[in-house]
Amino acid sequence: MCRNIRTLYNFDPPATDEEVQGAALQYVRKVSGFTKPSKANEEAFARAVDAVAEASRELLHALTTSAPPKDREVERAKAQARAAQRLAA
Repeated sequence: MCRNIRTLYNFDPPATDEEVQGAALQYVRKVSGFTKPSKANEEAFARAVDAVAEASRELLHALTTSAPPKDREVERAKAQARAAQRLAA
């Protein structure tokens, strides 16, 4: 999976529309191989981003869990610690 796509489920506060849209954009970029599509592919690219974002929103709303919501700041600190350990090696 693309490193820029972050887990959006089970966070407090929930993922914003901007986060979902950003993840969809990263996914479509990865699948298509385009960072920025040509004019000829621009419309199809935008439709794909919108479709992936909508499917992601539906998925996030349909999922259920008994686990407590994760705290974004705690998860960010854990990720930074893992990155520091990885870079130190």
